[in-house]
Amino acid sequence: MTDAAIATHPRIDPSLCGAPVTVAPGRAEVRLVATPVMAVDDHGLCHGGFVFGAADYAAMLAVNDPNVVLGAATVKFLKPVRVGEAVLARGTCSVEHGRKRMVTVEVVREAGGEVVFTGEFACFVLDKHVLAG
Repeated sequence: MTDAAIATHPRIDPSLCGAPVTVAPGRAEVRLVATPVMAVDDHGLCHGGFVFGAADYAAMLAVNDPNVVLGAATVKFLKPVRVGEAVLARGTCSVEHGRKRMVTVEVVREAGGEVVFTGEFACFVLDKHVLAG
């Protein structure tokens, strides 16, 4: 399943954000299957928030630090995702500067590899958990 031990987001629900396929230094891949509860209409359109969640999770895993948080994201939704489809979110850490990590994420359809989403995620590694006192 993964190449490296997962150090972040230990309680994330894979049915909502996808499951790790690959975790290695500076990169990660997450697989999400769009389920009926993700549909926004009778056509089976998957809500973009779930696709974004998989992309965000891939970015967090690419950094793979217990204290990583998302600071900002610039994203593009390129194609719709339908209920029943599987997508792969691939995150690659492109820049590391101090506490800041820039992660490029691409989400593709598992069948055919068509790109449905791209994004740049600004992640920050904190000295302690964001909710620690």
